[in-house]
Amino acid sequence: MRLAFMGTPDFAVPSLAELIASGHDIVAVYSQPPRPKGRGQKLTPSPVHAFAESMGLPVFTPESMKAAEAIEIFRSLELDAACVVAYGQILKAEVLEAPALGCFNLHGSLLPRWRGAAPIQRAIMAGDSQTGVQIMRMSEGLDEGAILLSEIMDIRADDTAASLSERMSHVGAALWSRALAAIERGGATETPQAGEPTYARKITPAEARIDWSRTAVEVDAHIRGLSPFPGAWFEGPDGARIKALMSAVADGNGPAGQTLNDGLTVACGEGAVRLIRVQREGKAAQGSEELLRGHPIPAGTLLG
Repeated sequence: MRLAFMGTPDFAVPSLAELIASGHDIVAVYSQPPRPKGRGQKLTPSPVHAFAESMGLPVFTPESMKAAEAIEIFRSLELDAACVVAYGQILKAEVLEAPALGCFNLHGSLLPRWRGAAPIQRAIMAGDSQTGVQIMRMSEGLDEGAILLSEIMDIRADDTAASLSERMSHVGAALWSRALAAIERGGATETPQAGEPTYARKITPAEARIDWSRTAVEVDAHIRGLSPFPGAWFEGPDGARIKALMSAVADGNGPAGQTLNDGLTVACGEGAVRLIRVQREGKAAQGSEELLRGHPIPAGTLLG
């Protein structure tokens, strides 16, 4: 099939690799424009952009797919279909209707639960035990299209947003060959979404701060769901901001936010969590034991 691929982050790279390996003709790859990154703020291409260039594929990086020129270029590609994975731009009807067979999206949840920008983080933060990856036909509404293929996945007790995203990216990539074969022969079963939708709104900096008054289960899910980015955080005894990147529910009770031992087990509104991996502001991530060797936080310390 004559395809365009539209994606931006690491999550989308396995899907592009799968489509290339399947022998499809990828005539264009669309990705968000290069952005300033690092201390030098050097313009850096997205993971999809970099991978596509390494494979010799033409890359388009329009600031907006709503621009008339971008739409006209897309139409001129004479596509059979477009495959979209975490592209990061809203596509207008003119774009969705340009490929002969339509535009299709890989989404990281079991729709209609967690429509929107941050489905993987929100699923973990909410304490969901299962999620999944789905390929749907795209419509103008936010993640409202009919479902073609689904794969249900368990969310593990030690999953972070990073580990779950990595696993889902590969399981999702494997769905493309089956979906496109069915689409090409006209045999795809499209099932409308059913049930009450929930929305995975974008993570805001304000909600990253840990609220120790919540239960240990909720605090643990909050930490893992925001790891590694933006990172749930608290204030240490010296007022420095410390990110909690990995945790586990632990035994113990006490005033919310108080350390129960010298090893960063912290009391919550109910129960306690043990902080396993942390990161001081401006420093590299490290195990809690390593942090405590340089910055002891004794039992009885009240964390902010």
